[in-house]
Amino acid sequence: MVHHSGSIQSFKQQKGMHTSISEILKEKTLKPSRRSLPCLAQSQTHPHGLHHFLSIPLSPESTKTHATPATHTTHSVSTSCTHITPQTTEAPKDQYVEVSEAGGFESRVEESLLIKKPVCRAKLEARTESIKSAKNVRLQPSGLLFRDGKKRIDYILVYKKSSPQVEKRCTFERNLRAEGLMLEKEPSLTNNDIMFVKIHAPWDTLCKYAEQMNIRMPFRKKCYFSDWKKKAMGRYSSHFHLRCRQIKSWLPRNPMKLDKEALPDLEETDCYTAPFSRARMHHFTINNRETFFSNSTRSRIVHHVLQRTKYEDGKSKMGINRLLTNSTYEAAFPPHEGGYKSRHPIKTHGAQNHRHLLYERWARWGIWYKYQPLDLIRRYFGEKIGLYFAWLGWYTGMLIPAALVGLFVFLYGLFTMDSSQVSKEICEANTTIMCPMCEENCSSWKLSDSCVYAKVTHLFDNGGTVFFAIFMAIWATVFLEFWKRRRAELTYDWDLIDWEEEEEELRPQFEAKYSRVERVNPISGKPEPFQPFTDKLSRLMVSVSGIFFMISLVLTAVFAVVVFRLIAMEKFASFQWEFVKKNWQFATSGTGVFINFIIIMSLNVVYEKVAYLLTNLEHPRTESEWENSFALKMFLFQFVNLNSSTFYIAFFLGRFAGRPGKYNKLFNRWRLEECHPSGCLIDLCLQMGVIMVFKQMWNNFMELGYPLLQNWWSRRKIRKRGGGGVVDGVLPQWDKDWTLQPMNAHGLVDEYLEMVLQFGFTTIFVAAFPLAPLLALLNNIIEIRLDAYKFVTQWRRPMPARATDIGIWHGILEGIGVLAVITNAFVIAITSDYIPRFVYAFKYGPCVDQGYHHENRCLMGYVNSSLSVFDRGENNSLAPSRYCRYRDYRAPPWSAEPYEFTLQFWHVLAARLAFIIVFEHLVFGIKSFIAYLIPDMPKDLCDRMRREKYLMQEMMYEAELEHLQKERKKNGRRYHHEWP
Repeated sequence: MVHHSGSIQSFKQQKGMHTSISEILKEKTLKPSRRSLPCLAQSQTHPHGLHHFLSIPLSPESTKTHATPATHTTHSVSTSCTHITPQTTEAPKDQYVEVSEAGGFESRVEESLLIKKPVCRAKLEARTESIKSAKNVRLQPSGLLFRDGKKRIDYILVYKKSSPQVEKRCTFERNLRAEGLMLEKEPSLTNNDIMFVKIHAPWDTLCKYAEQMNIRMPFRKKCYFSDWKKKAMGRYSSHFHLRCRQIKSWLPRNPMKLDKEALPDLEETDCYTAPFSRARMHHFTINNRETFFSNSTRSRIVHHVLQRTKYEDGKSKMGINRLLTNSTYEAAFPPHEGGYKSRHPIKTHGAQNHRHLLYERWARWGIWYKYQPLDLIRRYFGEKIGLYFAWLGWYTGMLIPAALVGLFVFLYGLFTMDSSQVSKEICEANTTIMCPMCEENCSSWKLSDSCVYAKVTHLFDNGGTVFFAIFMAIWATVFLEFWKRRRAELTYDWDLIDWEEEEEELRPQFEAKYSRVERVNPISGKPEPFQPFTDKLSRLMVSVSGIFFMISLVLTAVFAVVVFRLIAMEKFASFQWEFVKKNWQFATSGTGVFINFIIIMSLNVVYEKVAYLLTNLEHPRTESEWENSFALKMFLFQFVNLNSSTFYIAFFLGRFAGRPGKYNKLFNRWRLEECHPSGCLIDLCLQMGVIMVFKQMWNNFMELGYPLLQNWWSRRKIRKRGGGGVVDGVLPQWDKDWTLQPMNAHGLVDEYLEMVLQFGFTTIFVAAFPLAPLLALLNNIIEIRLDAYKFVTQWRRPMPARATDIGIWHGILEGIGVLAVITNAFVIAITSDYIPRFVYAFKYGPCVDQGYHHENRCLMGYVNSSLSVFDRGENNSLAPSRYCRYRDYRAPPWSAEPYEFTLQFWHVLAARLAFIIVFEHLVFGIKSFIAYLIPDMPKDLCDRMRREKYLMQEMMYEAELEHLQKERKKNGRRYHHEWP
């Protein structure tokens, strides 16, 4: 932004702007809001008791040092790299030199631009130092600083001394030093073969890459208030709000809210931000150079450098990821901020560090009912992980009304189970002989034997099923629409509104692969690598072919399970145990479900490898494109794998079995399985319940139990190797982090995938299993604390990444919402007996001429109407009766057209098709109307954003004007050149 210095005032008058912000404040009295508080505090606060090693205060002695050049430097060369002789003439650059950061700072920032340390903090630090000197206690190294106790560790690299990739590692480290990073090596105290490389980013390097990466930093200029609407209403409005606050203070405190006194870091000040620029450094809030860039920002900058540093000659020989792949380095991670436990209670002594604070106020089981400290999560782990936990918490909260309604529907079926007319007729049908349900080992049986099945079916197939299906379809829409609003508020509070356009970077693998072909980016106007369309299309076709092959593999596994059920049906019907022989249908369904679950979990391992291979084959352009492509493949694989058997039971089981005397057989050998006289819904409920419960238990074990076992095994190996003499409490932080498990290579894909698949189970077949939202709610309450405990205690600290939304998962959730409407319509119309009962009550029942009065009265005789008659012949002497009944709408054997479909069958079929059409159009119309009514962004947030954008432009003008006035007073002359 460049303006002529002689036309500042005229430019503002032409644009209709005020000459100064003071005129705006005189015209409109503004009320402070959360985002526009004074910005005189530092940009990053720390817990009590950690300022001595998380932040280095700017003392007067250090300020004096800034004005004088550094007179002492320390040289140290890694012994592992001494045998490699550099061929260039710049040999001194290959050595590790610790130079004072203040040397180049005076030329960029005036001493007067640094905001002085608050008096209260200075007194507190002086008191702390006096206590330390009085006790004469030498502090142990915290593991977060270099040996000099001043330079902060921003990143850790781990390699083995026995690794043969010495040349690549030394070249990579020399290039890192050439980029401005400082390196220091430290051997492991628990393993003699492990060496740690500690990385520190000096001030100049941070400023350089912060400008290149367009990182938004807080403005130093004073902030202005934006919440002016309430103030405009006058004193009556303020009096009203005062009364409301008084009434609110009388009400009991919400137990789910976090105590602000226990989380002092949430009370941070906010201010406007702008992309960092070294030329305009005087605009930014530089309170302390050590804390101006937060820990997560420093780690992100170092990771950016690591991703783009070469280790060999060649365009593709770059990046820490490739070095991790070829075992040059064993690991690369930012360090944790100390331990997560303390001997002293947090209420009296405060938190030692952010990790300790997260453990006490987020990861402990005792606070499972509390809200999550999202701001603290975002500050420690980054915006991407913060958005995941925000979405998970929002999803869990929205499950509460769905779980309550589903529980009411289930309780309604439970209370009306004994009074149901259909259940009564089945339980009292002692004389109704049913046809055998298998070929060889089955015999005739009484309909009353299925009394228990009929009552259990009524729990899920009752009058509330249709209402609950409609409710869940609307609930899914409301959940997604209100999540958009919640996401907009978070992206505004976390300063992510314009991040996507500025921050999207090319993957190093993409740059290395297509560096020969370049084209001008239409947005930035800079040349960048380009993937030709033909290459992209060919790779996409190979990937799509792989996806279809894996889906066909899933369908093959489902077919194998179907064959197993047909074979097991014959075996269980002739089983020696009377209990199994009597309940052979339940035994067949149960064993089929468990075998299907084992196949599902086994194939998931294969799918992950195939999806990773196909995604890398496509060579996505950016990291977000890679994650979206990988996530879509994983979702397609696991969704089909998880739900294919459920779709088979819901829509195909018993539909093509045939009739007595003319059964359809698979391979002309096995008779196809048919539904129970009570319907196939009980099989669908069993399938969903077993898979949902056991999959959640397995996922929870793999998320927490498996890392716990791995960390325990790592500590055990350390003790066996001879490191048992080292006390874990005195280990440096890099040694402790090395024993933890790394975050999985796919980032949050596995976390989102688990929840999205659960969302599918909760909505797609919810008409058949109304308890699914309740099970999902209970699981998510545990899931939040499990994930929190895992991130804080069992995993190494992941690289803090940024994101504006949950990525492709939002589109997948919307697709699941649409699919849920269709599947629930088919479940109600085809799988359940709701439509046949409805047709009988209004067309064939006793209430046809009298009108519909009561369900039980109008359904009298329904069971007999839904059963057809089959003549087994006079020669069948083993049967107790010549005639048997089976579930279908067919003519009796003595009619003119025996075993043909009756008119009632066609009425039921027409009613089912009509219900599907009406249900889908009605629910889709309601969903669209609700989505239209709920805007994606709250109106007050839109007004606040526009207001602050306008005020920030005014601040830029006044900041430049003040800077020019200072230069004029300093030099004693006017400036007539262009603005800097």
